[in-house]
Amino acid sequence: MPVSRDMIRAWVRPGAVMRERLAEPVREDRAFLFLLAACGLVFVAQWPRLARQAYLEGEALEPLMGAALMAWVFIAPLLFYGLAALSHLVARLAGGRGSWYGARLALFWSLLCVAPVWLLHGLTAGFIGPSAALTGVGLALLGLFLWIWIASLAVAERGMEAA
Repeated sequence: MPVSRDMIRAWVRPGAVMRERLAEPVREDRAFLFLLAACGLVFVAQWPRLARQAYLEGEALEPLMGAALMAWVFIAPLLFYGLAALSHLVARLAGGRGSWYGARLALFWSLLCVAPVWLLHGLTAGFIGPSAALTGVGLALLGLFLWIWIASLAVAERGMEAA
């Protein structure tokens, strides 16, 4: 099934979609691609906000975009690898039997699934600016991410014998 269709399905049934992803052969390159695609889309989502900031504050846009590129495409992936490892360790303490790969896949897949909402957040930040609408979209983004990530991590940490 196409990734884009699975992304939308994960909004409603994240555990079922993660079970399907974990049933596929272990491919670290696929998990890494999910992470890079998510970080790339989040970087693109920053453009409207950065353009607004540059216009309102009289700054040059290029340094702002360069900093966002460095943050989202080069630094954030490293931090997300660390967060995936930490989530796996916490799950292990709580009795999880999953793998390091499963924890990474759960986090990276969740980030990719919420990327469309992150794009909406960027548009809201760029066109409306700080407002109740931006706060609402941000809360929806956070809620959707946590919903998908927790459900996906729960499936991944059940281990292969329980799946």
